[in-house]
Amino acid sequence: MTNDIRDVPSPQVKSARHHPSLVWLVPALAVLVGLSMLIHAWFAKGPVITISFQAATGLEAGKTAVKYKDVVIGNVTAIALSSDNTRVLATVELQKSAAGFAREDSRFWVVRPRIGAGGVSGVETVLSGSYIGVDAGKSTNLKQDFVGLETPPSVVSDTPGKSFLLHTEDLGSLEIGSPVYYRHINVGQVAAYHLDDDGKGVMVQVFIQAPNDRFVTANTRFWNASGVDLSFGSDGLKLNTQSLATIVAGGIAFANPPGGADTAASGQTRFVLAHDEQTAMADPDGEPIVMRLRFDQSLRGLAVGAPVEFLGKDVGRVTAIDVDYDAATQSFPVIVDVVVFSRRLPLVENKVRSTTGDVPIQFQGFMRGLVARGLRAQPRPGNLLTGQLYIALDFIPHARPASFDVSGQPWIMPTVRADFSRLQEQVASIVDKLDHVPFDAIGQHLDADLVTLDKTLRQAGQTLDQVNTQVLPELHGTLQDTRSTLGNFNGVLAPDAQLPQNINQTMLELQRSARSLRTLTDMLGRHPESLVRGRAADSAEAGAPKKEKSTP
Repeated sequence: MTNDIRDVPSPQVKSARHHPSLVWLVPALAVLVGLSMLIHAWFAKGPVITISFQAATGLEAGKTAVKYKDVVIGNVTAIALSSDNTRVLATVELQKSAAGFAREDSRFWVVRPRIGAGGVSGVETVLSGSYIGVDAGKSTNLKQDFVGLETPPSVVSDTPGKSFLLHTEDLGSLEIGSPVYYRHINVGQVAAYHLDDDGKGVMVQVFIQAPNDRFVTANTRFWNASGVDLSFGSDGLKLNTQSLATIVAGGIAFANPPGGADTAASGQTRFVLAHDEQTAMADPDGEPIVMRLRFDQSLRGLAVGAPVEFLGKDVGRVTAIDVDYDAATQSFPVIVDVVVFSRRLPLVENKVRSTTGDVPIQFQGFMRGLVARGLRAQPRPGNLLTGQLYIALDFIPHARPASFDVSGQPWIMPTVRADFSRLQEQVASIVDKLDHVPFDAIGQHLDADLVTLDKTLRQAGQTLDQVNTQVLPELHGTLQDTRSTLGNFNGVLAPDAQLPQNINQTMLELQRSARSLRTLTDMLGRHPESLVRGRAADSAEAGAPKKEKSTP
């Protein structure tokens, strides 16, 4: 047994070769694909920005897209509140190709259905859902935090055209998106507005689309065309408006005065926005001349802004009205400050202009001469219905001599009282005459006349009823009898009836009788003696001597 074990050969250890299994190839490929996707996503990932809004209306994380010209350039990945809980922060991941939209002057807003005076917008989002719109900026500086607009901008940066600035005292009914008209054609819109730094005016930014922006020159006049312009003058009632849209949403119009330059104005040029077309297209007023007027009577009906007229021509306006106290007379005069513009009388200004061009100095002497001739300031009624007053600079006959004080500012202009009492007396006289009119007696007579007229109308109605019920039926029967008689008469006069034949034969006999009578008449005309002698024989008529017959 022992010998057998010894004879067994000792085992030899050999290294075996292991071949990799194909099963591990699938995970390896998956790892490689995942790594490539991660690398591709890392390099394709765009910038991440944060946009703050007042509310998250219409926004939803993972669903709300960011679009530029209806092309998706990013998505909202998260929505959260700001640290002070006053704003909503939307985290937006832009695509790599849209990295240029993260510029500091880019603008973002939420596009959703909106209804306003300018119209309806965002209707397409009713079915597709809200999204964030973007207006690409042009700055070279990048930015990550943006403040979103609460309303869509009226003009995007890539729209061809120019922006202009208009300064006005108040905004009126203008809104962002209000149209701008040139010759009643919509050529632009209001883009923005803001108060001045001192709060005494409003700066309005308008955008004029190309190629119509070339019509805006350095001499262009802008005016507020909102609502309707209603005026009543000697030529009748005038109603003017740019369009129906200006009545609802306001609007601006502009025009160029005749003879102005045709060179187009550059962008961001400043203009003055007038209240109406007449003010905008008026000639430049020039430097104002301030005058002070003193009246010793009540001026109820005179308001700031009332016109100042010289011989019916508007040359200025009232700027201030106040009540003073005169201790010497213990009276309360009314102080009225006015401004007068000499350029509103261009023919007069050209003749009083000095060689140095200093109009006020020359104008002082000119005004002294006019005051010496009786020029005075007087309040006059402008409208009897409303009681409004205006200041008239007119020549008063037999006016008392007065001085024209131009030693300081403002100039002191002499005045005369308004003859309101005479007007009141005339009105009182008219009212008194109306009181003496016997309206009661006239009313009684009128009532009696109306009663008589009512009775007459009733009698006329009864007469018409009798005509309809009695006369008309009898008249209808008479007409039928007449029609029957005419039918019988037509039968008698038929060509084959006996009566027409007898009439024809009688007419023939009458013709023969007439012919015989005519022959007898001719013969008696030639031989009247035949009535005594009788008709001679044919031979005797031929030339034989006639035998005289003895008279019995």
